[in-house]
Amino acid sequence: MISIIAAIGKNRELGKNNKLLWYIPEDFKRFKELTSGHVIIMGRKTYESIGKPLPNRVNIIVTRDIKKFEIRNSKSKTNSNFQNSNNQNGFEFRDSYLEFNKNFVVCSSLEIAIKKAKRLERNEIFIIGGAEIYKQGIKYADKLYLTLVDKEFPDADAFFPDYSQFKKIVFEENHASGNIKFKFVDLTK
Repeated sequence: MISIIAAIGKNRELGKNNKLLWYIPEDFKRFKELTSGHVIIMGRKTYESIGKPLPNRVNIIVTRDIKKFEIRNSKSKTNSNFQNSNNQNGFEFRDSYLEFNKNFVVCSSLEIAIKKAKRLERNEIFIIGGAEIYKQGIKYADKLYLTLVDKEFPDADAFFPDYSQFKKIVFEENHASGNIKFKFVDLTK
């Protein structure tokens, strides 16, 4: 099963300048609980905003130019711990993806990332952002895990795609964190 997990504002706002527009500890906790032990797929900008692979998950990064990713990251401290494989830089290169180790893969397209994830995952694959990856991935998704923030953010520059085809609510729970009201909603088609 392919799922999307996201937190969005009233007008489907995701963020501004590659950063979230709010801080909701309960949302981070839910994200960790749902995605731990699974494959997560994210775009390069999302990965760079996080700054490192997320633990206890297989991290698959999508970028149009994996060779630039290889050059930019081959000497980074994060990659110095990757297991050795078929390449002198310590990772395996194939035409459409780089495999640094079993928990960190870089793919040249979302479709290749999903194929790679399906080979690794038996239960649930999570697409975790950003806006462009959500836009490409919504057609593959079976389920949405949304945190709906009850607020508008007029200066947002990244938005979640239309998800009106997901009509069945399978879970809904209201919350508040400080002065921010939000609810967790799980949807299927």
